This record gives sequence, structure tokens and C-alpha cells, in this order.
Amino acid sequence: MIAFYDAGEVEAALTYERLVPALRAAFAAAEVESPVRGVHHVGTDETPGRLLTMAAWRPGAVFGVKLVNVFPANGARGLGAVHGIYTLFDGTTGVPTAVIEADALTNRRTAATSALASTFLSRMDSQTLTVVGTGHLAFQLAQGHCAVRPIRRVLVWGRVPERAAAMADRLKALGLAAEPAPDLSAAVAAADIITSATTSDVPLVLGRDVRPGTHVDLVGAFTPTMRESDDALIRASDVYVDTYAGALGEAGDLLLPAAAGVWSTDQVKADLYELCAGRTEGRTDADAITLFKSVGAAIEDLVAAELVARGR
Repeated sequence: MIAFYDAGEVEAALTYERLVPALRAAFAAAEVESPVRGVHHVGTDETPGRLLTMAAWRPGAVFGVKLVNVFPANGARGLGAVHGIYTLFDGTTGVPTAVIEADALTNRRTAATSALASTFLSRMDSQTLTVVGTGHLAFQLAQGHCAVRPIRRVLVWGRVPERAAAMADRLKALGLAAEPAPDLSAAVAAADIITSATTSDVPLVLGRDVRPGTHVDLVGAFTPTMRESDDALIRASDVYVDTYAGALGEAGDLLLPAAAGVWSTDQVKADLYELCAGRTEGRTDADAITLFKSVGAAIEDLVAAELVARGR
């Protein structure tokens, strides 16, 4: 019998207090193998869509595969842009053991990964969080960052003010001091931590607005032509990534300034494997601007899926 876990069960199992330490341990151990994800264009010019395939395995123990569909035009249909499933297998027999709703899994593991990076890169006394974006992932990112830092104020900005207000209300219902931010530049300038999760292809978080000592978490742009930051921010920041292969192969936030000759990819300070293993330090200067660029890694899915299948 193959167990199925729906979104509610995934969210109940993947608390940030449980998931962040599990991710830290997995990156430090570096026992999970995974290739760079496959990206396949499966849509049309009118309705563009990508199929992402992400596999990871701990040899002889467990392996899993995530299939994720990204259809940015779904908003016009009242649907989320991202849908998928995750299948977990026994590593000794290849028998499938679980099918897991991948949207909740992806949002939780992505937010937990950003929270994990924040424990190394943001100031420990960070109190103001600015959230750029109003989607499902942005909602989780706010919770993840608040789980690891003493956040007292959450500013929510979105292109549609009504959605920003609605998300702020949802966060307030969870006990977080959230409010909509009508002015993005002002919200960025007020932040100790900025987390951005959009599908933008133009810069939103600008270097001129970011104060010294801020930590910037860029999650949304996941292709070489998408970006949420400008060249000035990348030049001014100590840059860290989730994985070198993923971020330097797909992240427009890094590839576009590198192509313009204003920044070099060899300036990346470290990835999460190095941070979690203690081979590289994170923030050492209270006035530095740190920047974490995440495009997602299959190790994160496998760790989260194992926690779900193991139960609470």
C-alpha cells in the first residue's frame, strides 16, 4: 500500500522547528546525491509552462523524485502557478512508499532553506522583515524567517495592494505583527531582512534602497532571464547560494550581472554545504549586506519527504 499525504498532513509534519535542523544536518553530512534538475518547456507561447524534474537519493537507503509544473499564467484562471507531486521510494528495493502533495512540500522546504541560510547570514538581532510577493511561497517565507529571528514587524509588499493586505491579515492571524507596505523602496530601506518570492524579470529589490547590515533572501527568480535584484545590489553584497551547480546554472540574479561584466561568479562566498559543515563562515561583519540566492535543490525535497513519511 502506497501512503498518500495531502497538503494539510505535509504542513503539520513540516514545522520549521523540525525541518530547519533536519536540512542543516543533511547539508552538513553531504550524503545525498542529486543531479541538477531537468527543465522541460511543455507549454505554448500563449500559456507558457515548464516541467521540472528533481531526483535525489541516499544510496541503499531512500530515493525520491519530484515532478513540478510551473505555469505563470495560471493567475488569470484563479490557480496557483506551481503544481506537482513527490514520490518516495525504498532505496533497497525500488518499491514506492509514499506519494506526497508537492506544492506544500516545496513551499515549506524552500522557506526552511531560506531560514537555514538566515541563521548564518542575517544579524541575530534582526527585527524587521520585508516580504516582496504575495503568493503561497511568500507566505511561508515570512513564517520561516520569523521562526529563526526575533522579528517584531513584517512588511508585505505586492503589485496588487489588496493581495498584500490580505496576506498581512493571514500572517496577523498566526500571531505575527504584519502590515501591508504601499511603498516598496521604503519597505526595503526599513528592513533587517528582505525576502523576495516573485516571478519578476525586472529588478524589484534595488541596491540603492538596501541599508548596510541587511540580509537579502532571493527565492523567486529561477531562470537565467528572471531577476529580483539589480546589478548594484549584487555588487554591494556578500553573495551565498544554496548550491553552486543550481544557482550558477539558472539564477538570473547572478548570471545577468556576470554577463554584463559588473560581477563575477567566482565572488560567491559559499554554498549551504560549506556553511552547514563549518568550512566557511557566514556573516562576520555587522555592516555587511549579505545575499542568499536560492533556486531549489533536490536534497531539500528528500529531507522534507522523509520527515513527512516518518510522521510527527
